[in-house]
Amino acid sequence: MKRKGFHSIFSFARLGALLLKEFIQMRRDRITFAMMLGVPLMQLVLFGFAINNDPKSLPAALVATSNDRFTRAMVSSLQMTGYYRFDHIVASEAEAEELIARGDVSFVVTIPADFDRRVERNEHPQILIEADATDPSVASGAISTLGTVASQALLREQGVEAVTARDAANALEVIVHRRYNPEGISQYNIVPGLLGVILQMTMVMMTSMALTRETERGTMENLLAMPASPFEIMLGKILPYLVIGAVQVAVVLIASKLLFGVPFVGSLTLLLTTVLIFVLSLVLLGYTISTVARTQMQAMQLTFFFFLPSILLSGFMFPYRGMPGWAQVFGEIFPLTHFLRIIRGVMLKGADFNAIASEVWALMLFIVIFAAMALVRFRRTLD
Repeated sequence: MKRKGFHSIFSFARLGALLLKEFIQMRRDRITFAMMLGVPLMQLVLFGFAINNDPKSLPAALVATSNDRFTRAMVSSLQMTGYYRFDHIVASEAEAEELIARGDVSFVVTIPADFDRRVERNEHPQILIEADATDPSVASGAISTLGTVASQALLREQGVEAVTARDAANALEVIVHRRYNPEGISQYNIVPGLLGVILQMTMVMMTSMALTRETERGTMENLLAMPASPFEIMLGKILPYLVIGAVQVAVVLIASKLLFGVPFVGSLTLLLTTVLIFVLSLVLLGYTISTVARTQMQAMQLTFFFFLPSILLSGFMFPYRGMPGWAQVFGEIFPLTHFLRIIRGVMLKGADFNAIASEVWALMLFIVIFAAMALVRFRRTLD
């Protein structure tokens, strides 16, 4: 009797059958199975190779009208630190200003025309370093060792050895201007980026679950029976979420000003226009995901599979310039990457349309691609 009672509670044969059933179900649900393997592998690769809190080889512009040996020594010493990469040699401050406003460079190094003469006469020579401090973590490492390295390089070029640290400091004055965020307040960088992250998380997820909810509840037949074109159905699904996105934008912008004191020096009209373009690309992406997923759970999984690399490679959590080249290439395929450059440029730098035009056109390209994919995948009849 005891043996029979135990058999009624637990049986290896029944357990084996249930396990077999679950493995078969997992094999059929390919999206979930791919998430189980893909997400840990993606996290391992991104955190292991792509993330770097101390970015090196940052793009810089050099404003120098002279090519004397002391100027060359300064440029060489800055490059030897590993932080600076002089991709742009410009002849005017206006050109350098345009480069840093667009975000093409992280630093502008200005060496005056009379630098060599002041060095020879021991007239306390100066160089100017302008750093894009919209992301304080990018500029901190490059600036911390700047004065000592440059001074020692100048003394070596003169054939003089610094006896004390004071001697090295007196050899050269390095003037550092932290542009756009002189106090290095991290909220100025994080809060504007949060608008893009919040919009991406909510817009893509809600929109992706909209169509899959119709399939799960069995109301897709009614939707397909309506005398409406696929384009009209798509608009009917995404327009309500544009309204929700507008409310979120208003809440975040007001909170950023009242709670965190984030400066807003650009055009509000330009920012709202680009936000609308960004939100439209997100809801179209979510609609595309809804045409692939068959259940709301699959839609949520696909959303997170897109959301995770996007937030890591866009420059929101970690410096974009600190990632290796291949990671920066992958980062360009996410709308969030381009939107972060737009909102930080408009809010903190006062960027005009010309400064952010390339990022706006990139978002427009995403809209065209996602809309085409959504319309192609949308089926007028149930499979």
